[in-house]
Amino acid sequence: MGLDLAITPDVIAAAHRSFNDNRGNLIARDAVTSSGIDAAARNPQAAALATTTFDVQLQQGDVTNQKHSGRCWMFASLNTMRFRIMKKLGLKTFELSQAYPLFWDKYERCNWFFENIIASADETLDGREIAYLLADPMCDGGQWDMFRSLVKKYGVVPKEAMPESFHSSNTHPMNQRLTRYLRGGAKRLRDAHADGADIEALRAIKAELMEGVYRFLAICLGEPPASFDVRIRDDKGELKASGTYTPQEFFAEFVDMDLDAYISVINAPTADKPYLHAYTVKFLGNVVEDGGVRYVNLPIESLKRAAVAQLKDGLPVWFGSDVGQCFLRSDGVLDPAVLDIDTLFDLPIEGCLDKAARLDYSESLMTHAMTLQGVNLDADGNPTRWRIENSWGDDRGKKGYDIASDEWFSQYVYQIVVDRKYLTDEELAAYDSEPIELAPWDPMGSLAC
Repeated sequence: MGLDLAITPDVIAAAHRSFNDNRGNLIARDAVTSSGIDAAARNPQAAALATTTFDVQLQQGDVTNQKHSGRCWMFASLNTMRFRIMKKLGLKTFELSQAYPLFWDKYERCNWFFENIIASADETLDGREIAYLLADPMCDGGQWDMFRSLVKKYGVVPKEAMPESFHSSNTHPMNQRLTRYLRGGAKRLRDAHADGADIEALRAIKAELMEGVYRFLAICLGEPPASFDVRIRDDKGELKASGTYTPQEFFAEFVDMDLDAYISVINAPTADKPYLHAYTVKFLGNVVEDGGVRYVNLPIESLKRAAVAQLKDGLPVWFGSDVGQCFLRSDGVLDPAVLDIDTLFDLPIEGCLDKAARLDYSESLMTHAMTLQGVNLDADGNPTRWRIENSWGDDRGKKGYDIASDEWFSQYVYQIVVDRKYLTDEELAAYDSEPIELAPWDPMGSLAC
């Protein structure tokens, strides 16, 4: 090996001299080693975003808390639904059960997993798709289309009808054991197929495995109610709702939402995903009979236009983003300007990749779902900042809310869910067209957690 390929003592000595000859390096070193990168790079002027008054501002109930679980997509979805209940009944706050959809998502996702294992039984174990299926079959994360499938089939219930359990709020130990059970089931199904079992025999094995899944989930989470009594009073003590309901009846009467009208719009400005096309992701879903996910890819301006329109009509907006990027958590501010990393290190770090390149080079993807609850607009009606309801409790950010600059929205928001009526005819035609199937590991198949 030539010396030009190796790190030699001379190279190290030169780097040492260069570092110590720059006074800025020494100041940055002292700040970072004492306080960490984010504290040293924090731009104090970014706190100017932390307004609490917006041109369009919806009033939501008490801030929810997903605790030690990856259920943000459920919390965000339920927060859009409880908003409707509060508005309908004149309540200041209300909460739907987050443990209820968790039970059914785990149950359905196990069935989805076993069906994919059966369908791919001829594939070798070292193939990329089998490796993907086995890697993390029981994570908590999800997307709007998956939640819609659950609610269409199982409805929703008030939190009192199925309250939190230890493992709904602390899912990792439950997921770990259930994942081992699923992998054991996968081996059993693949071994049976290799021994010549037909599809009926494989589905009989699956039925036995699914009986075990139900037992496991019921022990961890409790059984979901088939029906429940409702007594809802407002702050004045007036009875607003009463009776006995099934989960589907409760959804129909009190949420009263056309689930199929709400569709997913993504912004993925990469060369392999032209705008005005529909996309789906192989293996991504939970309820087998309802199919997988579907998006339409549009420019970010279209996402903003639709989100503002829905907020103006008095309804919150579900959205997915890369929440860990450019986020001052203690301040509750999301803005590319909040951390001056490039100046701190005198390196092109933050600006070296644009949004498309961040997706292509595994630097960013959707990680978290929240709801848009407000927006500020300039004189031309364009958004300048956004009010966000999170699900991390009221001791984070601005009493559970965060403020995002419009530039952060442009750079790190990847998906919104809006009523179809806010899209143009051309955009709807694209959504309704035959979707292009993306690989399971495509960044737009990431799950919000």
